[in-house]
Amino acid sequence: MEVTGTSPVDATDRHGRATGGAAEVVRELAERRASLAVVESLTGGLLAATIVDVPGASRVFRGALVAYATELKASLVGVPAPLLAARGAVDPDVAVALAEGGRRRCDADWCLSTTGVAGPQPQDGKPVGLVFVAAAGPSGTVVRRLELDGDRRRIRTATVEAALRLLTDRLRAGPAPGAGG
Repeated sequence: MEVTGTSPVDATDRHGRATGGAAEVVRELAERRASLAVVESLTGGLLAATIVDVPGASRVFRGALVAYATELKASLVGVPAPLLAARGAVDPDVAVALAEGGRRRCDADWCLSTTGVAGPQPQDGKPVGLVFVAAAGPSGTVVRRLELDGDRRRIRTATVEAALRLLTDRLRAGPAPGAGG
């Protein structure tokens, strides 16, 4: 396949069809008649923008919450304030709570979340490049820890790629198209 395009995450083939992570997620969810939402911290809307760049995303995408400030993670998404106070925003359990809270608040079948440190400085003792992505769905929630290198742009882009890959993996491991979730 010949690949063209300028998006750091997705591209199009020579016929103008979307290829790559977001396109695959949209296609898989559409086949299942399932919906998606996202909750973003360090990616600041990049994940949602990547998804809605795919033609036909409106068939599956419910919306996004960008909770950049720690207090919004509690008030907007429903992450328990004691969890945030004890562990900070960059934590696997916070990523899980973000994904599960977003799934509930957006009434979606699936929700992806991102939280981490894009740099250039460490945050609350957490190193630059430490990221957690989570996917909440009908069969539960999984979280992945990432240790990424690069500048802010590269860390954020790699986080989007990893979140989409996580959902693709979950969808491929789940029920066949037409069988729900």
